[in-house]
Amino acid sequence: MINIVTFVIMSFFLVILPGPDNVILTRNTLREGRKGGLRTILGICLALLVHTLIAIIGLSAIIASSAYLFSIFKFVGATYLIYLGVRAFLSVRDNKLKAPALSESCQAADENFFRQGFLTDLLNPKVAVFFLTFLPQFVEPHVHSFVPFLLLGFIYTALTFLYSLFFILLIDQISGFMQKQSTQKVIQGVSGAVLVGFGLKLAFEKAPA
Repeated sequence: MINIVTFVIMSFFLVILPGPDNVILTRNTLREGRKGGLRTILGICLALLVHTLIAIIGLSAIIASSAYLFSIFKFVGATYLIYLGVRAFLSVRDNKLKAPALSESCQAADENFFRQGFLTDLLNPKVAVFFLTFLPQFVEPHVHSFVPFLLLGFIYTALTFLYSLFFILLIDQISGFMQKQSTQKVIQGVSGAVLVGFGLKLAFEKAPA
């Protein structure tokens, strides 16, 4: 038996906690509107489903129990977040370009939005460990089927999708102000600092005991 109600309530509060996903989602929505935000959401949700499957087949347990594998996964994820942060800093300089060139730059970047959302989540070992430790708490101990875990993973992914969709629609509503060049420079600079900060935090994260 699955404690669905408790799981949904707990998952909702975990989903709305700020993290790298929110930063990427905000940045991409402001750069390309709803389309950019939606592509990022789809990437994030696909990564969550992959983490669900990884937890089910036990690879997350290996990552969580092996300090060596955890460190490899951690540093790859941290490097990617820092890379995105540096790109955000560089885009502050790009904002000095004329509007047509900036539009062309955003159009080219649009192709990467799905990949950014996907890799940001997939390369975060904390997400893998989270699924490994969080999901079993809501399934009865005697249940040995993978179906309840798969269902919980889908529910968590659906909640993430719905909240993220609301989030990008809200951002899109105030995009007129947010798309001003001066505002963009501040957003890109802050996004870059936050992403680099998350990357450094992840790099120094200790492996679970």
